[in-house]
Amino acid sequence: MEQNRLGNSGLKVPHLSLGTMTWGDTTDEEHAAIMLRAYLEAGGTLLDTAAAYADGASEAIIGAFLGELVPRQEVTIVSKAGIVRHHGARELDASRGAMLRSLDASLARLGTEYLDLWLVDCWDDNVPLEETLSALEFAVGSGRARYVGVSNYSGWQLARAISISAVPLVAVQSEYSLLKRTAEREVIPAARALGAGVMAWSPLGRGVLTGKYRGGVPADSRGGSEAGAAYVEPYLSGRSARITEALATAARGLDIPALELALGWALDQPGIATAVVGPRTPAQLHQILAAAPKRIPGEIASALDDISATPA
Repeated sequence: MEQNRLGNSGLKVPHLSLGTMTWGDTTDEEHAAIMLRAYLEAGGTLLDTAAAYADGASEAIIGAFLGELVPRQEVTIVSKAGIVRHHGARELDASRGAMLRSLDASLARLGTEYLDLWLVDCWDDNVPLEETLSALEFAVGSGRARYVGVSNYSGWQLARAISISAVPLVAVQSEYSLLKRTAEREVIPAARALGAGVMAWSPLGRGVLTGKYRGGVPADSRGGSEAGAAYVEPYLSGRSARITEALATAARGLDIPALELALGWALDQPGIATAVVGPRTPAQLHQILAAAPKRIPGEIASALDDISATPA
């Protein structure tokens, strides 16, 4: 699997990262193990998780696999902090105390002494940015994190954070696909200018760009579940539906799966270091790994760019 440097850092990441948001929730440990083995056999090395994923269960499952299915030093582990559960409800808390408590809990669940990359999950308006960044500085200085960065920041937030951080912020995670290109306005240009690598999450448009929703919402899909319907629904109609149809038509012309074309497009964009895919099942991961994203013919790329361009 192709390896890219993350921004200006020395950290290498594979062009496909394995997202584990569903592990411990809709993906049980048995199926997660199957997926991890398949990903590793394909040359993958990066596992993306967060303290908030399944209330820590995702990290705990990864921790159970370290040493058993894969040596710790052979994988890059990325986790995030800044979302907590308070009285049963999820809320933002990127304060220094909450961040560091979350980091210690993540390390305990993962059974490791360090994270390869630790990210602030979201911007928190209620906490001074300097305070949040001080937690990242402490994590690096204490050896708990090798590298640090942010997630779901806007362009100005990313630029401000990088400009005042005492330690390099080497990464930003942002949703990015043919259906969601707003990161191109500020986030990606800021990241490229300031040396941060972009980790594109949901490069398949929350699964919609695979084409599985074109004939309706399958009952066994994320969009067919009560919990996942709101996550997928915004991409099922209007402009998104037109983009999905155009992608399907182009993929048929190239005789490749739509998801291969969607991934190829995302990975071909300037500044994208890795695409974080989040399959729920081994079958979905197999389809992703079986695809071989490659450079898209110029006329196809131009047509996809035109139809998916973010409205002014």
